[in-house]
Amino acid sequence: MYNTEIPAKSELPSASRLLRSTVVAALVAVALLVTVVMPAEYGIDPTGVGWVLGLKAMGEIKMAAQAGAGTVTFSAPVTAAAPTSSAVAAPQDRRTDQMSVTLTPGEGVEVKMEMEKGATVKYRWVASGGAVTFDAHGEGSEVKFSVSYKKGQEALQDEGVLEAAFKGQHGWYWKNRGKQPVQVELTTVGQYASIKRL
Repeated sequence: MYNTEIPAKSELPSASRLLRSTVVAALVAVALLVTVVMPAEYGIDPTGVGWVLGLKAMGEIKMAAQAGAGTVTFSAPVTAAAPTSSAVAAPQDRRTDQMSVTLTPGEGVEVKMEMEKGATVKYRWVASGGAVTFDAHGEGSEVKFSVSYKKGQEALQDEGVLEAAFKGQHGWYWKNRGKQPVQVELTTVGQYASIKRL
């Protein structure tokens, strides 16, 4: 045991200092709740700070995943600084592609489409020879990190509509965690300029 001296009454903070510290801590907690926690956890961004930091997209993805949705659409904050629809470029012409990729055991493969913001692609992929782990995601100059639309493990197929939340590269990453080669057949129909294996 350590011998500690009891502080003198004059060394203890006064009731007014304790009250002031409590009020400051409560205000900081509310500010963090509104600017960080609500956008990141629930996609609610009353101040617009979460959109700027990329937290709003995280919250929208999380809420869509909990609701079981396969496609996530992102919204900009309602402020004067928010991008308007007149700034969005027209999507590319509709095109169709089929691609086949083979994954050796332990290998990961990425296929990306170059898409404009708001462009949509209907897709379907099927894995044969084994299951794969996958991540449908996008990357672009408007975001500081990769934004995930949908993830899965031990999947044999997936289909749906991918809507680009921003201009950039959008697509899939597949990883073969099995001991046999796996072939993934991908079909895409929609608005994108190009598609390629990276």
